Amino acid sequence: MATEIKDRIDLATINCEKELTLAVIGGKWKLIILWHLGLEGTKRFSELKKLIPHITQKMLTNQLRELEEDQLVFRKVYPVVPPKVEYTLTEYGESLIPVLKMMYNWGKHYGEQVIWKDGKTAPETAAAEA
Repeated sequence: MATEIKDRIDLATINCEKELTLAVIGGKWKLIILWHLGLEGTKRFSELKKLIPHITQKMLTNQLRELEEDQLVFRKVYPVVPPKVEYTLTEYGESLIPVLKMMYNWGKHYGEQVIWKDGKTAPETAAAEA
């Protein structure tokens, strides 16, 4: 697996550990996928798709494959028809949850103090009111 990571991430352009971290978890969807698996536990592909409605099936597949290659997500395939596949965080994936919670709290505080301080509605409030 480590070979695939090195093939996908250009290590020659990585100058420090922060850049390596961003290369592994960067992108629009990876943190969202990790968040759901970390807070809600093991999920099937279709469950993740429902939790992330704006992601395409192809993109979810690609992101899950990369997370699996990077050893953040474990993919378990059951030998049944129709195929059943479940995704769970690995130990490395679990170790990111405290970081993701801090990022969530930072974003919530920033949103309240900077983005929505003029009284406009935060995204979760707007969705609940609709």
